[in-house]
Amino acid sequence: MQEQNFKLKYLNGAVIILFIYDMIAVNFSYLIGLWLRFDLQFSHIESNYLYAWVKFIPIYTLISLVTFIVLKLYRSIWKFAGYTELKHVICASIVTGLLHTLFITLLFERMPISYYILGTIIQFLAVIGSRFSYRFVLLLRAERENVQRIKGNVSKVMIVGAGNAGKLLLRDIKRSKDSNDSVVCFVDDDRKKWGRTVDNIPVAGGREHILYNVKHYCIDKIYVAMPSSTPEELSDILNICKETDCVLKNLPGICQLANGKVKIRDLKDVNIEDLLGRPPIKVNLDEIFNYLNGKTIMVTGGGGSIGSELCRQIAAHSPKRLIIFDIYENNAYEIEQELLMKYPELSLDTIIGSVRDLRKLEQVFSTYKPDVVYHAAAHKHVPLMEDSPCEAIKNNVMGTYNTALAALHNNCKRFVLISTDKAVNPTNVMGASKRMCEMIIQTFARKVKSGKVNDLRPITGQRDKRIIDMDDYYYSTSDNPATEFAAVRFGNVLGSNGSVIPKFKKQIDAGGPVTVTHPDIIRYFMTISEAVSLVLQAGNYAKGGEIFVLDMGTPIKIDTMARNLIRLSGLRPDIDIKIEYSGLRPGEKLFEERLMSEEGLETTPNKLISIGKPLDFDEDNFLRQLKSLSVYMGENSGNIRDYIKRVVTTYHTAQVDSINSELFDNKKETTNVLHHEDLPQAAN
Repeated sequence: MQEQNFKLKYLNGAVIILFIYDMIAVNFSYLIGLWLRFDLQFSHIESNYLYAWVKFIPIYTLISLVTFIVLKLYRSIWKFAGYTELKHVICASIVTGLLHTLFITLLFERMPISYYILGTIIQFLAVIGSRFSYRFVLLLRAERENVQRIKGNVSKVMIVGAGNAGKLLLRDIKRSKDSNDSVVCFVDDDRKKWGRTVDNIPVAGGREHILYNVKHYCIDKIYVAMPSSTPEELSDILNICKETDCVLKNLPGICQLANGKVKIRDLKDVNIEDLLGRPPIKVNLDEIFNYLNGKTIMVTGGGGSIGSELCRQIAAHSPKRLIIFDIYENNAYEIEQELLMKYPELSLDTIIGSVRDLRKLEQVFSTYKPDVVYHAAAHKHVPLMEDSPCEAIKNNVMGTYNTALAALHNNCKRFVLISTDKAVNPTNVMGASKRMCEMIIQTFARKVKSGKVNDLRPITGQRDKRIIDMDDYYYSTSDNPATEFAAVRFGNVLGSNGSVIPKFKKQIDAGGPVTVTHPDIIRYFMTISEAVSLVLQAGNYAKGGEIFVLDMGTPIKIDTMARNLIRLSGLRPDIDIKIEYSGLRPGEKLFEERLMSEEGLETTPNKLISIGKPLDFDEDNFLRQLKSLSVYMGENSGNIRDYIKRVVTTYHTAQVDSINSELFDNKKETTNVLHHEDLPQAAN
């Protein structure tokens, strides 16, 4: 019954009109062909030819309608007619023309050859005209509306890229009733396209003409439709476009182009990642898969920015079990639910606990026996740790020691510490604490290699400046523990908790001002997924005691990044959105370093991962210092910085006041990217 109702509905409306039109058109096309054959004079047409044509009308009408139905000429939506519909009409015209020639000749009369040819051609024109005229009328109407919109209050758009993606995007803009956009010009680097038009829209030069065309055409928006361009090419284009005051959007990928579907909604706001000017970092996925597949992996701080991305990428490499360990239950729950939804077969355990709690860690390690541990749990916020230095030591230093000790005690195969470039010549407590974490990893690695693991005992607590041993806590290790300890050091990651990018975006959305600490402050940047991919691969290279250093590319000025984000939002720095310089915060550097002067670099199979040569220090003295440091930590002593300097000899307080005093006196011009030779030298 439903099928019958569909067929009745299918035969209604426009389809019935087309039926009637085709019944008339297919027959009169051949009559017109006969008329043309006899010099446009009906009186000259021989009666036998007219008689044959009249007799053949009912037969040919049935033949034509059946052929049109079989070739789906009544199923198409002619508002969107294209190549497929044209092909169907051509096939229908050829088939009916051949059938007309065959049957009228056999049944009635051999007609003049020109009758067959002219009739077929005229029929094709009549049928195709009836179908495509509807679309043509709609295009004319859209063109007229487009012209009216250009004269009115609309957004004038420049499309960068006059290829297939640009054409499809233009087509969708013209069709969209909700869009207030009007495309007025294209820009393309292909000189062969210059001076020509795409759907009557001029191609007005290449990338070097973008700034001129923005002024000439009074452009409001720039849409970049170059889905197959390289990151370097895209970065060059975007760096030119951001010099304008236009709203800038980018078509991100080629999947829409492959499907022939490019829509306005596919455009995305250009992010600062698009301006890094380098291709995404690639890693050897086979190495990572072989390294993680079938193993029990534990991630401390698994709910944080780096920790959660570690969990995502580890889950994608078929581990035997994944353990998320975090003190903050909300973040841990979110990543747990995300992974369970994406990987329903994943064996996943989410445990709430603190790395400060050695007993909890021992319980977790003895229960699950992880093969690999990624230690990402840490306090990372520089200004907050300056205000609470003892908390940085408790969580970062003692937390790392406890986790490493539990890993060693339970024969974990590999322990990877997530470190930071702020550990190099640290000027803040956070950086100094992470440097101590690196020293802990090197100490554990050396004790394992020298067979002196019994020197590694719990740093348990303190009372009245005395070290309190845990007499009731049985601690032992296997005779030959083989845990491999390593650290991975990298800089800032875009989009992580505390990153400047989310902060700047919120300030821009609020109308400003955007606060930058100093016009000359620079940082290394990498996306979270890139950093974590390299961390995973570096973990595969670990043999014990290495500090892996990730190549973060070229450092970028934070001031330039803020100005770029403002421009990419279609606003003007210092005009629409003010930029204020707040001065360096306590413990903050103008620039970060990847290596200390004493360290050298060794290469790895991945050129983006290097190994810093371990620094020599007295491990036994360092362990004694950690015990003494725990006393100051437990008492929340305000003098703990002085003791940190004894442990980390490269730790020195940054001269923030003197730098800030010059902040408003000497404003320097900023550039988008600094080269390594332009970096200021570290102060001793």
